[in-house]
Amino acid sequence: MLKEMNRRDFLKTTAATGAVLMAGDVLKGGATMAYGSVKIPEVEKLVITVITDNYYDCLRPNYKVAKRYFIIPGTSIHSEHGLAYYIETAINGKPNTFMFDYGLDFQGVGKNMELLDIDVKRVEALGISHGHFDHWGNLIAILKYNRTKIRKGIPLYVGEETFSHRFAKLPPGPFEVSGLIDLEQLRRDEIESLGTVKIVEVKDPTLIVPGAYLTGNIERVTEYEKGSPILLIKRGDKMDLDLFMGEQALVFNVKGKGLVVVSSCAHAGIVNTVKHAQKMTGIDKVHAIIGGFHLSGAKPEVIQRTIADIKAVTPEYIVPMHCTGFEAVTAFAREMPGQFIINTAGTRYIFTA
Repeated sequence: MLKEMNRRDFLKTTAATGAVLMAGDVLKGGATMAYGSVKIPEVEKLVITVITDNYYDCLRPNYKVAKRYFIIPGTSIHSEHGLAYYIETAINGKPNTFMFDYGLDFQGVGKNMELLDIDVKRVEALGISHGHFDHWGNLIAILKYNRTKIRKGIPLYVGEETFSHRFAKLPPGPFEVSGLIDLEQLRRDEIESLGTVKIVEVKDPTLIVPGAYLTGNIERVTEYEKGSPILLIKRGDKMDLDLFMGEQALVFNVKGKGLVVVSSCAHAGIVNTVKHAQKMTGIDKVHAIIGGFHLSGAKPEVIQRTIADIKAVTPEYIVPMHCTGFEAVTAFAREMPGQFIINTAGTRYIFTA
């Protein structure tokens, strides 16, 4: 635990990482690949169900590709600071399903899964975007509760350092708490002890089910998407700035429409994520960009540069959610009104050829 580090060593470490950020000398790691190195197949249908997200509004109507969950008396969709997806692809008429990220609260997320008719018996694979608790916090509870339903030996795809211990260093003033906050740690041994999943660590673009690819480590190419200086990772006895080099996003190729890029938090930067998806597939046309864009608390100039670069990609749909932040969400709505869709928990996005 952190008590193993003395305060002086910690301050030295965080000061050094802060200096790296200020100098703009952000690690350029992640995948370096040839343009079009992954021949991603086209899907005839893609359905992305948002099991939970930060926001729910039962009066939002269906809109374009978004089909809303409408509550009836005695039911309610749960929302939280977490994110969970259930995703279906279809190639040559054959359906495939997987889950990606799991939210926080088992009672709420579990109820949502019932209301949304999520059938875990159909799930062929599991994935985790990165090692923050609002994305994996509910995983073990789901595995335990569905022990007899989830197929034994199902692959659980993770990126590098998913199982590392993470922290946040909150400044005094803006929040209810300040100082060093323990963001906990997903334990590999605890998952393996359940005897349900087979853990598969990925660094390169990886097929998760037919028609769905993990990005692998995302290449960093923009100058302004530098991550957050308050997010830290513990490596041995050392505390480092967390650059989330193993963070995973999802890429699909909808027949006749182009790429659908799905992030969870986009600590790597949503523009970096989209550019990486274009490079890995060799497909420039982007149909939709969906997910958390990690712009909550970002400086206005970073939000504006992000929007400018996303507008240049010309997606048909832009769906910011989770950690995008109010200021960035409203800016996307204002500057990309024809493409913008507000997300609500329980929404299904249906893309067809």
